Amino acid sequence: MTSPLKKDPSLPAIGVIGAGMVSHAYLGTISRSSEVRLKAVSSRTMVSAADQARRYGGLAMTTEAMLADPDISVVVNLAPPELHHQIGRAVLSAGKHLYTEKPFATSLSDAHDLIDLADRMGLKIGCAPDTFLGPGHQAARKAVDDGVAGRIVGGSATMASRGMEHWHPNPAFFYGRGGGPLLDIGPYAVTQLVNLLGPIARVTAIGSAPRAHRTITSPTRAGQTLQVEICTTVNGVLLFESGANVALTLSWDVPQHRRPPIELYGETGTLACPDPNAFGGEVLLGRGEGDWSPVAGEAAGQGPVAAATIVSAIQTVQAGLHPATGEPIGPTSPPLFGDRRGLGLIELARAVRQKREPRVSGRLAAHVLEVLLALQDCAEHGGDRSIASRVARPDPLSEPIP
Repeated sequence: MTSPLKKDPSLPAIGVIGAGMVSHAYLGTISRSSEVRLKAVSSRTMVSAADQARRYGGLAMTTEAMLADPDISVVVNLAPPELHHQIGRAVLSAGKHLYTEKPFATSLSDAHDLIDLADRMGLKIGCAPDTFLGPGHQAARKAVDDGVAGRIVGGSATMASRGMEHWHPNPAFFYGRGGGPLLDIGPYAVTQLVNLLGPIARVTAIGSAPRAHRTITSPTRAGQTLQVEICTTVNGVLLFESGANVALTLSWDVPQHRRPPIELYGETGTLACPDPNAFGGEVLLGRGEGDWSPVAGEAAGQGPVAAATIVSAIQTVQAGLHPATGEPIGPTSPPLFGDRRGLGLIELARAVRQKREPRVSGRLAAHVLEVLLALQDCAEHGGDRSIASRVARPDPLSEPIP
């Protein structure tokens, strides 16, 4: 196991609640960052917290002790979605800034409650997804702002796979209320679209659930059956305040497809934008004839990975080893699966220091949540819905986050 990196004790101290698979990405980012330092990790059993603290250089603490520690200024909430409001409220009530995994909350009232509490306490909230801070999406944002394809009038976004039960070690919550592709993968696409095009004014959607039950094939629970309580395919339409009309497909019923993650249709060309579930990727421009031309960004990485490969990698990580190197995971390990989750936490820490609204703000997350819940309501009950909230597009990054 690699030794923890020595850091300046004056850097903001971070506490992390939750020590599951996604914590590796956050803890790795925190460990590699020169702008924050890891102080503590908490989990329900504390065994996993102790393991992660050993690997990444923090202390294993109960959540109560973490919230009482005056040295910790920011707490990252990686608990399941149904606990986001409860834990977020406890973090803010303890006088600490909050960074939370998506979705921000499972109801709009809970989301607004957290924002109101933060405002009263003089605290800041950040929320995943933070992929739009990555170089690929910042390049796409610049292409839109520079008018490379002219005024954007339409678009399409697709995030689709055959579901989570084929690789995830415990996929049950994905198919219950508060889960589903809308609230799980939807935040990636919708957040990036808001970053590119601004706030959404109106939505409609049709949803379906082709199978009432799904069988787990990932090794830890293979053969178990899951009851499906949500729509597993949603086809929606987003009408942006700018006038852009964008089709959105989110599905866990698709074995394979060739639809691009995001395309934006402008008056003079089409922009093909990177996968909103990744940080990198290349931006391409089509002018209506001939080949697509690279505009900016980094070359696209590996495409979809087979479930068996993902399962093997997860088993390696659970054994404490890096799947690429075979070495013990630690603070100097390369990002797992190329993941850079946690850039939003660094952005939040910068916002606290600079006394400004973070680009990954709770208000942005609340607008995205309102859109997703409205799509869910349309998918289940029909019709269309107006979106009451408005949010400014996050400012482009003035300096990249290493």
